[in-house]
Amino acid sequence: MDWKEMLGDTTKGLREIKKVKPEIQKGFGALHNAVLDDGVLSVKHKELQAVAIAVAMRCNDCIGSHIVSAIKAGATREELVDTLGVAVLMGGGPAYMYAGHAIDAWDELSD
Repeated sequence: MDWKEMLGDTTKGLREIKKVKPEIQKGFGALHNAVLDDGVLSVKHKELQAVAIAVAMRCNDCIGSHIVSAIKAGATREELVDTLGVAVLMGGGPAYMYAGHAIDAWDELSD
C-alpha cells in the first residue's frame, strides 16, 4: 500500500466535506486539539494509544495518520511494536493482520 498516497486521498476527501459543512471539521478539530496535547500523558503516548485503537478498529486511514503523528511526537519503532501487542490483545486476529499494516506504514512514513 502506498501510505503517502492514501493519506493524500483522505485529506482531499476531508477537504471536500469541510467545503460543504465546515462545522464538522471545526468540531472534530476542537476535540482533536483538546485531547492530543501534553497533559498527564504525553502526546507521544496518546498517539501510540490512537494507533492501537486504529489497529483494533481496522482503520487504515487512522493508522497512517496517527503513525505520522507518533513519529513527529518522538515515538520509536520499538514503542510502536510494543503498542501493537496491546492492539492485538484487545482486537484479536483481525487486529494482528492490521498490526502488519501499521509496521508497513511506519517503515514507509518514517523516511
